[in-house]
This record gives sequence, C-alpha cells and structure tokens, in this order.
Amino acid sequence: MGFSLLRRISADPKRDAAELFRRMCFNALISNIDDHPRNHAVIASDREWRLSPAYDLIPSSPISVERRDLAMACGDFGRYANAGNLMSQAARFLLSANEADLIVDAMETQVRSTWYEIARGCGVSDADCAQVAGAFAYPGFRT
Repeated sequence: MGFSLLRRISADPKRDAAELFRRMCFNALISNIDDHPRNHAVIASDREWRLSPAYDLIPSSPISVERRDLAMACGDFGRYANAGNLMSQAARFLLSANEADLIVDAMETQVRSTWYEIARGCGVSDADCAQVAGAFAYPGFRT
C-alpha cells in the first residue's frame, strides 16, 4: 500500500504517515531487504481506516558494510537504505525535516541499544546473534 493511499483513507493521516516513515526507517536499520507493498495494510476497526500493526519484519545477513538497499524505493536515491535518502522524502510522509530527523535519530538509537537484548530474550542464541549483528544499524546508514 502506498503512502498516498494511506494519507487519503486514514482516519488520522498525519499519525499513520509518520508511523509508516518509522517503519521505513526500521526496515533500513535492520537490513530488511524483503519489505514490499503487501507488508503494509490498513484495517478498519470502529468504521475508521488505520495503518495495521507491523508484520513480516526480518533482518537480513549483510553483504555490504557500506551500503544496503531496500526492496522498495525509500527516497530521492531509490532503494538506498541510509538516513539521508530516507530524509529526502520526509514531506511526503507529512513530516517536517526536523520531525523526520528526530524520528531517524530515535529509531537508530533504539535499534542500536536494544536489538541484542530483545533477540536473546526471544531465545535467539548468542551464536545466531553474532551471525546477524551486522544487519542492525550498519555503518553506512549515516554516510
């Protein structure tokens, strides 16, 4: 589902567009290279359409340390999963540059500081965490 459709049918387009931007940032920060339009939907509860809960968020084992690409275009530079590219389309998500920057910073801090603890808490082995560690907040995200 595209964000233009979301903005048109959502009962709270500003809130849902900002959440979709957060999810795009999250996908970039976990190297989710399998994100596609069918992973984003709306649901109607109490007769109002809202962005559905997030699903199918899978980190990928990294190939490149410097550059990651998402499955869908996320900015002026296409699928390039870095902060500058994400920020380039902030206005389409009804966000000011400052609001988008705060979201990117908060998402990056959250992913960097909690991914390992969350994975281990869900039963992921230390060896498996080590294998996917490079997927999270990769160095090229800020270049």
